[in-house]
Amino acid sequence: MAAENFHPAILTAEAQLKDIVQNLYNLIVQSYDHRGGQTQEAMKREIQSLIQNLLKLSRTAPDVHVDIPPEVTNYVENSRNPDIFTREFVETVQRMNQMLKGRSDALQMLQEQIAWQLTNVIPELKDDVTRAVESSGGKVPAS
Repeated sequence: MAAENFHPAILTAEAQLKDIVQNLYNLIVQSYDHRGGQTQEAMKREIQSLIQNLLKLSRTAPDVHVDIPPEVTNYVENSRNPDIFTREFVETVQRMNQMLKGRSDALQMLQEQIAWQLTNVIPELKDDVTRAVESSGGKVPAS
C-alpha cells in the first residue's frame, strides 16, 4: 500500500519508531566498542535522545488508530509470525471459495436439470419455468 494512503499519525509514529530503533542500534554498537570516557559521553547523549524519542512516540501513539484482529494479536503474543497467520488465512479463504463455487455450480446444474425435466414432462409450463429460472440467473437447457 502506498504511504500516501496512511493517516499522518501513522507515518509520524513509523518515523519515530525508526529513530528509536536507530538509538538502540547506536547504543549496542557503542557498548560493544566501548573506549572509555568518550564512549560513555556518547552513550549518555544517545540515551537522552532515546528518552526524547520515546516521549515523542508516547505523545503520538494516542492519535494512531489501527484495528488489528485479536487473532493476529494472540498469534504474535504466542511468539508466532503474523505472516504465517496471513498465509494460513488466505489458504483457508481459497479453500472455502472453492467449496462454495462447487456448491454453487452443483445447485445451478440441479436447477437446470429440474427445469429441463419439468419442461419435458409438462410442456405447457415451459414459459413459466423458463421465466422462473432466468429470473434467478439460470438458463434452461434446450430440449
